[in-house]
Amino acid sequence: MTTSGQDEDLLLAVVRDLVAERRTVDRAALATLDSEFDHDLGLDSLGVTELLARTEDAFGVSLDRGVLATVETPRDLMTAVRRAPSRSRLPSIPVRHPAPPPIARTPDATATLTEALSWHARTHPDRVHLRILSGGTEDAGTQDEVGYGELQSAAATVSAALLARDLRPGDRAAIMLPTGRDYFTTFLGVLLAGGVPVPVYPPARPSQLAEHLRRQVHILGNAQARMLVTDPEATRLARLVRGQVESVRHVLTPNELTGYGEAAGAVRGADDIALLQYTSGSTGDPKGVTLTHANLLSNIRAMGTATGVSTSDVFVSWLPLYHDMGLIGAWLSSLYFGVPLAVMSPLEFLARPARWLWAIDAHLGTLSAAPNFAFELCMRKITDAELGGLDLSSLRMVFNGAEPVSADTVTRFAERFAAYGLRRQAQAPVYGLAEACVGLTLPPVGRGPVVDRVDRERFLRTGRAIRAADADLDPLRFVGCGQAIPNHQIRVVDSAGNVLGDRREGRIEFRGPSATTGYFRNPRATKALLRHGWLDTGDLGYLDGGELYVTGRIKDLIIRAGRNLHPEELERAVGDIPGIRKGCVVVFATSGHPGGTERLVVLAETRQTADAALTGLRERIIGISIDLLGTPPDDIVLAPPGTVPKTSSGKLRRAATRHHYAQGDVRARPRPVWWQLARFGARGVLPRLRRAGAITLTGAYALWCWSVVVAVGVPTLIAVALVPGLGARRVVVHAAARSLARLTGTPVTANGVDRLAQMTSCVVVANHASFLDGIAMSTILPHHFTFVAGEVFEHKPLVGFLLRRIGTRFVERTEREQSVADTGHLEEAAAGGEPLVVFPEGSLSPVPGLRPFHMGAFVIAARAGLPVVPVAISGTRAMMWPDRGTIIHRGAIHLAVAEPILPVGNDWTAATVLERKAHAAIAAHCGEPDIGR
Repeated sequence: MTTSGQDEDLLLAVVRDLVAERRTVDRAALATLDSEFDHDLGLDSLGVTELLARTEDAFGVSLDRGVLATVETPRDLMTAVRRAPSRSRLPSIPVRHPAPPPIARTPDATATLTEALSWHARTHPDRVHLRILSGGTEDAGTQDEVGYGELQSAAATVSAALLARDLRPGDRAAIMLPTGRDYFTTFLGVLLAGGVPVPVYPPARPSQLAEHLRRQVHILGNAQARMLVTDPEATRLARLVRGQVESVRHVLTPNELTGYGEAAGAVRGADDIALLQYTSGSTGDPKGVTLTHANLLSNIRAMGTATGVSTSDVFVSWLPLYHDMGLIGAWLSSLYFGVPLAVMSPLEFLARPARWLWAIDAHLGTLSAAPNFAFELCMRKITDAELGGLDLSSLRMVFNGAEPVSADTVTRFAERFAAYGLRRQAQAPVYGLAEACVGLTLPPVGRGPVVDRVDRERFLRTGRAIRAADADLDPLRFVGCGQAIPNHQIRVVDSAGNVLGDRREGRIEFRGPSATTGYFRNPRATKALLRHGWLDTGDLGYLDGGELYVTGRIKDLIIRAGRNLHPEELERAVGDIPGIRKGCVVVFATSGHPGGTERLVVLAETRQTADAALTGLRERIIGISIDLLGTPPDDIVLAPPGTVPKTSSGKLRRAATRHHYAQGDVRARPRPVWWQLARFGARGVLPRLRRAGAITLTGAYALWCWSVVVAVGVPTLIAVALVPGLGARRVVVHAAARSLARLTGTPVTANGVDRLAQMTSCVVVANHASFLDGIAMSTILPHHFTFVAGEVFEHKPLVGFLLRRIGTRFVERTEREQSVADTGHLEEAAAGGEPLVVFPEGSLSPVPGLRPFHMGAFVIAARAGLPVVPVAISGTRAMMWPDRGTIIHRGAIHLAVAEPILPVGNDWTAATVLERKAHAAIAAHCGEPDIGR
């Protein structure tokens, strides 16, 4: 005697077995008692019929035939089984349980980020991946928990909406959203749709609005972004940007990315672009780092190996998700390794840095990361009163990177927070760059920071990092950033490309599987990046036994009186002067006179305005410069707050500062916001006019097409009404279809048409993407073929009359019993020699992609012993989308007729084989993503 639970397990095994045959093992594994047969499991009427037969065999019962029309879920079927009478014979087929997904620590066999997400969603759908923190108390406020299964489902919903708005494989979609659920689901939704996410950031403050808008225009234009997803508050700004970027078709909010069901787009490969990460730089030459799925997974796996990441870790982050350290280092790495990520908005951290530390405490965080300035901010802004009871002992690694690491910072941070459980060994200075995805060097786990004391004078004059004597009170201090991650190499070379020995400063280069192939649509910058198989980081540094010490940026290096001066040390020292805004000091070189030496300039922000106070600050800066560099600055600019330009991640933009200085506008006050918006909006007038012209031409073309439809359609209807013979009426429709294509200027090409002409009895199956598919098929079909259409068209006033007059056969698609009966009638017709033309996807969908096939056509072919001829139609969706009303766009149509597929057997298994082969043949040529598997 079986128990209720055993019966349910047996039924689910039968359901999963059938679904695995029809769809995939992955979808089968997700089947539950409450899964809907059609929506969730992809079983049409014939599929449910087969399921009922197998259920009767498995349970030894006789189900009432009325069950076919009433059951919607396995739970409904279980109820019917319990009510059904027993029968004496044993099950005729063995019950095969699909093998469960492998239980492993990481999805090692996956080749893309979306595969890794799917692996987790299958393996442990309820496992919490995200804890999205908000609020303002010491315990990090409230949190919104998101599991892997929920995350994938939400991303698939976004994917369907993007596909419905014509996001094609490889199209770029910009994301300008704050940290939150919408960001994560939108990013993954773009990936599932086959698109390429482009993270962009909102303006930091109104005074930077004009520059921010200019930068976004350059980024979106370089990326040729097809759409921009942003929050409602930013839509006005986003639409101003759209006015100047013609490629942007839609500006959407997350609320608009629903209502189309769930779908995934084209299957992407390891070498497909997964992300465009735009690096900080000038506004006129944006550099979008091209990162493939292979690049990302290589970097994530290598970093995980170097840091010993396990599923017992917890990552806590406030880092911006538009920056590589927050996006890849914190989130995508956590997603891959199955590590819970507690994440808060950067604004939450900046408003109150203690929230970061309390979040680590509350969530027992073992991993975290931040740039150097964040550690400084914690020391400056967090009072002892905010730290009572704080416990940071759970941290095993907290990474310091994304900008130069200060020896003073790592030392003072360890001292300040040691009382709160922070182990010095947990601090991990690192080095990385977007061109390597994010991480390039990491220190050994538990080692702690290593500070190298270097003889200042010899280093500045010779570039040799000679260790300073113990008695030296004024050495240079550089922080070790660890060694290259597994499977990657770094080297240091001179200006001629010669490899330098240990402890000699030069250009840092690297190579490895994480390395980008270049910058998107920027061949000039790509050429400068690549050097004989190595990538130039643009940074200076030296090696010592494999340990990397970064000394500065090449473009920031100041050469003065035979000495190589690095600006960071002077910037930090000047920032420590009372009255100077810390972190708002820029030191750079600029040409004085033609042929002259470089001039050393110090620009610092201050709130002081009195002449005496400003004079005192200048004297202090001169003294510190002489002490550190042996030379005074040539010019000191004391500017009001907000003058120094910074990147989205808070780095100083020395090149931009140098440019403003040369133009004489470093003290210029920003224009009012209304003036910036008005000026920026005016620049969008011309692109808007071009877009309006394109819309006008599209409308005129659509009007012409409908005029042609009327001009050709009316005589066609009259002719089919009067012509007596069925064959003659089909000749009329064939001629009308060709006339429509010719008069609208629509090229219709086809290959393999001779295969149709040679067939006397067969079942033709074609994909169905647009209302134009029937017309396209009519241009190539021989006159003896019969269309099969849904019963909904039979009683349409004009279309129904036309279809009836050319002998179309109609089938019921919603009433299961009638659907099975209609299939039987079609089987008789096919067996009698009538070749049928079927669109097995059924009704149209606004979501691009080849959807699951209904089984009717294939059951008919198998039982009648007829070949199936797949026909792939491409181009019709682009001309007339199912949800775009009456607008017809100019385009071209192509039909590919595949080789006939002969059935092997006449049962359900033979029909399933036919369906799979036909689906694959059409998917290979229809030009749309395969979402039917």
